[in-house]
Amino acid sequence: MQEEKQETRVLAIDFGASSGRAMLGISHGFDIELKEIHRFSNDPVIVNGTMYWDVLRLFHEIKQSLLKAKKEGGVESIAIDTWGVDFGFINKNGTLIGNPVHYRDKRTAGMMEKVFDVVEADRLYHITGNQFMEINTAFQLMAVKEKNEDVFRQAEKLLLMPDLFHYFLTGKITAEASMASTTQLFDAEKKTWSGEVIEALGFPESLFPDIVKSGTVIGELSRELCEELDLEPIKVIATAGHDTQSAMAAVPALEKDFLFLSSGTWSLMGTELDHPILDNSAFKRNLTNETGYGNKTSFLKNIIGLWMIQESRRQWIREGKEYSFSELEKMAEKAKPFRCIIDPDDPIFVPAGNIPKRIRK
Repeated sequence: MQEEKQETRVLAIDFGASSGRAMLGISHGFDIELKEIHRFSNDPVIVNGTMYWDVLRLFHEIKQSLLKAKKEGGVESIAIDTWGVDFGFINKNGTLIGNPVHYRDKRTAGMMEKVFDVVEADRLYHITGNQFMEINTAFQLMAVKEKNEDVFRQAEKLLLMPDLFHYFLTGKITAEASMASTTQLFDAEKKTWSGEVIEALGFPESLFPDIVKSGTVIGELSRELCEELDLEPIKVIATAGHDTQSAMAAVPALEKDFLFLSSGTWSLMGTELDHPILDNSAFKRNLTNETGYGNKTSFLKNIIGLWMIQESRRQWIREGKEYSFSELEKMAEKAKPFRCIIDPDDPIFVPAGNIPKRIRK
């Protein structure tokens, strides 16, 4: 009599910079069934000139995903990926210190130059392998140090976004490797925090949690959360927490030598390597090395992606014109081509706000 294949049920939550979704995965041996059970928007909130992530609402969406998964028959584990570079601080009592600030916030203006005054750009690249962008964690932390240093005195740990959600779910403090590799504070060769960079920039070394590999079981849902949601304990797994690395792990290429284009708010174009490329050629071209599943390296370039379309749509909704993406596509097809040329990578398009007005200007 043929033995029945064991069923595995998992919940994957993918946070993009504009929206999120929860996917139920059911495996019967080699057969995998995927079902979207929850989708929601991810809208930043500007308060007194600072742009924040609405992190408590996002955690509410994780809870809703767990409840919907329960209605679908339950799951054995949950894993979360998010965009890179952003973080929250927790204090010695385990309390979140303020809302995490959005990487598009203006606080990082001029911080890259301040960092280069301390660590020369080529040295920083040869250690971290990260493409230089003002949004990177190192430049955000320099802004905190320059403008709000008392936060460092209160902060016990820095938690990158998936690690912060893991903490909310389990109470456990870790740093998943793929996310750590987006910070410009991570040694691309050694796969550890770079003590040299962290010390040179004057950041407390104790701020940075122990790094765990993608696929590590962090723990289980806390007793309090299980009681609140009427759930049995389920495993919380640190997947490749940076969404690009989760996408790269899913590239359906059979060949070792391939290119991928991961499209979203940002588009990432690159390839998968066994080791990072940290030479002068990569430095001059400002290419990035990030750690993926199985300690692989994704060697890629960040491209502006769909941000301008997404943020333009938000502006039109504010003006009372709620176009769908399908409608925008049809309108674009009818528009006269090449009436003007713009550079989507121009810094004027990086902040949130009235993108159509900036394009016209």
